[in-house]
Amino acid sequence: MKLYLIFLLCLVFPESGLSQNAGGMINRPQKNRKTNKSGIVVAKKQSDNRFVKTFTRYDFAGDFSEGFAEVKLNGKYGFIDKTGREVIPCKYDDAESFHEGFAAVKLNGKYGFIDKTGREVIPCKYDYTFKFSEGFAAVKLNGKCGFIDKTGREVIPCKYDIAVEFSESLAGVKLNGKCGFIDKTGREVIPCKYEAAGEFSESLAGVKLNGNRGFIDKTGREVIPCKYVYTSMLFSEGFAAVKLNGKYGFIDKTGREVIPCKYDHARGFSEGLAAVMLNGKDGFIDKTGREVIPCKYDDAESFHEGLAAVELNGKYGFIDKTGREVIPCKYDYTFKFSEGFAAVELNGKYGFIDKKGKPLLINQRVSS
Repeated sequence: MKLYLIFLLCLVFPESGLSQNAGGMINRPQKNRKTNKSGIVVAKKQSDNRFVKTFTRYDFAGDFSEGFAEVKLNGKYGFIDKTGREVIPCKYDDAESFHEGFAAVKLNGKYGFIDKTGREVIPCKYDYTFKFSEGFAAVKLNGKCGFIDKTGREVIPCKYDIAVEFSESLAGVKLNGKCGFIDKTGREVIPCKYEAAGEFSESLAGVKLNGNRGFIDKTGREVIPCKYVYTSMLFSEGFAAVKLNGKYGFIDKTGREVIPCKYDHARGFSEGLAAVMLNGKDGFIDKTGREVIPCKYDDAESFHEGLAAVELNGKYGFIDKTGREVIPCKYDYTFKFSEGFAAVELNGKYGFIDKKGKPLLINQRVSS
């Protein structure tokens, strides 16, 4: 269920005082704690249990959202807080981030929602669920999609082939093979006539008609003609990435091409910069089209909280907006920074780092 939808409805660590043992455990010297022969800090709680501080413990880890991050351990999902404490046990078959106080979880093959105490507030009875947005969540039941509110009441009947979250008071739906938009009463305000549609952002939504893409406003008026092979399907910071004649560039909300279509690939603008690919390498441009960070990376993600994940020589790290590598490219994979932390993968396991590259150390129980 690891989705972050722009939907198409066809659709060791360098830190003073840290050391690393042969097993990959990060050890922090502490007063009044016993250490074993290997130097691992051991906190005895019971005669048959002890705990060690470890970094990359999980089989998977997601972004922090509303103070919690979903993690996977031994095939099950749960949640930790920013101290690394497991606040909701790893017992679910799947889990998504918290949004508006609720997180979608899967148990015994069905989806529902829990609150931040771990209480199941909406029963796990759905075939699938999307996150809450603007007070509603799209759900799938018996092969059809509709919407529920936070009490679990079905406010828009499950009759659509596909439905996704509300954005700017409208939600995209697919009915009889075509896509359109409904409001929060369930009224179809933009007819289901498109081959694909994206969510509304900055009052415009990307749509696909007769094989090409453009943008409509909330009245359904086509404000940017459907002439592009590809668009980013949503506007971000006043710009949208488009593809024309095999190359990518950017348009503004009038449809004017403000940055020429000359790139091999382009991501949307975030925090004033956009990742672009030129001659097989990634870098960043500003809103004038000036290349502010050279195209030298194997991969580059968008900026979040002032940092962007980049790949160099097969490893990932983070750079700032000057292009300075503030967290070394030494990880197998990284996610974006969210609420001050980023999930990272190292040797097949996941953990979290802060913006200085310092690992979030987590208690792990071991047998004595």
